[in-house]
Amino acid sequence: MSKIKIQQVKSRIKCPGVQKRTLDALGLHKMHQIVEHENTPNILGMVKTVHHLVKVTEA
Repeated sequence: MSKIKIQQVKSRIKCPGVQKRTLDALGLHKMHQIVEHENTPNILGMVKTVHHLVKVTEA
C-alpha cells in the first residue's frame, strides 16, 4: 500500500464535533502537524470529511 501525508492547514475552532473527532482519529491535534497513513478507503473517507481543513500529499 502507498502512504499519504496529511497536514492540518486550517483551524478546528468552530467546526462541528464530528469533524473534530475525525481530526483526532487521524492523529491531528495541532495546526501544521503532519501525520502519515496508509492509503486505504477508511483513511480516504476520513480525509474527505475534513478536506477543507487538511492538505494531502503522496509520501
